[in-house]
This record gives sequence, C-alpha cells and structure tokens, in this order.
Amino acid sequence: MYDYDLLVVGSANADLVIGVERRPGAGETVLGSDLAVHPGGKGANQAVAAARLGARTALLARVGDDAHGRLLLDSQRDAGVDTAGVLVGGAPTGVALITVDPSGDNSIVVSPGANARLTPTDVRAAAALLTASQVVSAQLEIPLETVVEVVRSLRPGTRFVLNPSPPRELPEEVLAACDPLIVNEHEARVVLGADAGPTPSQWAEALLALGPRSVVVTLGGDGALVADATGQTHVPSVKVDAVDTTGAGDSFTAALGWRLGLGESLAEAARYAARVGAVAVTREGAQASFPTASEVAALCSAIPGDNPRTPGRKDGSGTAPGTSPRGESQ
Repeated sequence: MYDYDLLVVGSANADLVIGVERRPGAGETVLGSDLAVHPGGKGANQAVAAARLGARTALLARVGDDAHGRLLLDSQRDAGVDTAGVLVGGAPTGVALITVDPSGDNSIVVSPGANARLTPTDVRAAAALLTASQVVSAQLEIPLETVVEVVRSLRPGTRFVLNPSPPRELPEEVLAACDPLIVNEHEARVVLGADAGPTPSQWAEALLALGPRSVVVTLGGDGALVADATGQTHVPSVKVDAVDTTGAGDSFTAALGWRLGLGESLAEAARYAARVGAVAVTREGAQASFPTASEVAALCSAIPGDNPRTPGRKDGSGTAPGTSPRGESQ
C-alpha cells in the first residue's frame, strides 16, 4: 500500500499575471490590466490539480521565507496537499511573469528563486516520501541534477512521469525511467533536436526510440497522441471556449499521472486528462481554474461518445483525427 497516489517534485512560484490586448515586441511597451498574484509553478500546480480531483497528493519543493512562499503553502494546504516535503528558505520564492491575451494564450518568464535551490540532497532527505508514493511526477523548473536524483531514488514499481518543461536535452537514465514522457510540440522538437520529423506520429516514434517506456504528445486543440510499445492512439480534444490556458498542461499531467496510478491504460488516462484540461482553460488563472472530479464528470456527461482512436481512422461521427475543435491547451 502507498500513502500517496501522487508525489510531485517540482517548482512553486508566485504567478504575476497581466492581461494584454497583444504581447509587446522588442523595445515596445504596451498597457495591461491590473496585476493579479496567484499561486503557481508547474510542480505546485500539478499537486493542487491532483488533490482537487481526489488524489492523495504530496509536494516536494522549496519556497522562500516570504509572502509569496506563505501564499503557496496556504494554497497547497487548502487543496488538501501534504506539504511535509515543502522546504522553506534559501532564496526568495520563485516568480512567473505572465501575460495573457484576449484569446487566452499566454507568454511566461520565470525567475526560479528558491526552486533553483531544490537539490539532490533534498531528494535524498525525502526518501520516505518517494517510498510512500505510487506515482512520482517531475518537471524541469528545478535543477536537472535534482530530477536525476529523483529517478535514482525511485522505489521499484513506482511510476515516473516527466514533463520536460522548460525543455532541454535529457540524460539517458531519465528518459529510460519516463512512463510516460509528456511533451507538447515545442518540447518534442527541443528534446529531439535534428531528429524531429514533421508530424506528431514521427515525434512520438522518435521519442520512444530515445528510451521512454511511453510517450504523450499534447496537441492543443487536436487533443493528444499517446504511444508505447503496442502502438499509437489519438485522443481527441474537447470543444470549449478558452479563457486562459495558464496551467492547463499542468492539470493534464497531474490527472494523467493519477489515473495511471489507478490502473487505467495510457489512452484512458489521457482521455480523462484532456477533459480536466478542457475545464481548466474555461477559467482564469492556474490553480484557481483546476476542477474537481465532479466538475469533470459533469463535462463527461455533457459530451458523450468521445473515445480514443487509432491514427488514420475515423470515429463513429466521421470526424478524422486532428480535426477536433479548439480545446485544452498544453
């Protein structure tokens, strides 16, 4: 038995958000909305998203001894996340500067702050958390050597999920542990480098060749492509009116990891995760947008018959893969 369905090892930031009519070009100043401050960071976002869905969740992260750090700790506890692994001090809390345009698209600049001080030593000191967790999820807003130590510290049978964001070249031992590696188009191209082909199917095939046990390529409005040794399956998106895509990819990853831990197949877990992300983009903010399980269930009952399918086939309605309307964004 595991004490936690999901342990998230990653970043915790304060999101400083400004709405803009359009993002500025080089040397340009544009006026925006009033500043809004929200708890965020890919690690903290994933932990809150999973806990809101009902997963027993813990977070291993580092925040500063400051107002932003207290904001983050409060948001985790309010969502039901176990914060025993959240370390305090060493540097100011990380900050993300986010602009959101009228379409809901965003641009983000991150100052890592305390996230950069989450070390391999911290991971080793948290061995009890890793041992007690069925699924461990990580990202790359913390030092890569810390993620490597997470992989080395995994208990046999624990599933490791990685979203390599911001993307970079990954060591073989990290790639080999991923089940799955979750990437969007930009992340896939960076990880693959010159080996990136022109289609998502080719990205998935090339990524699997690097060593992950499974791969999920998120495709925004076209859903996601999941791949493992048995083949590839396209999971369609859900039609929604997007308001703010901030944190949608984090909610997708958290939901996917949790459902995999429950024993669902990769395609089943991705289908559920796509619906979680779809709800999230209809609301402003990151953590404030994450749905409960009952809200996801309501969306599922409102849009029946949306099943995973094999690339190249049409579903019962005659809609081909890749033509589904704009939905959750990664």
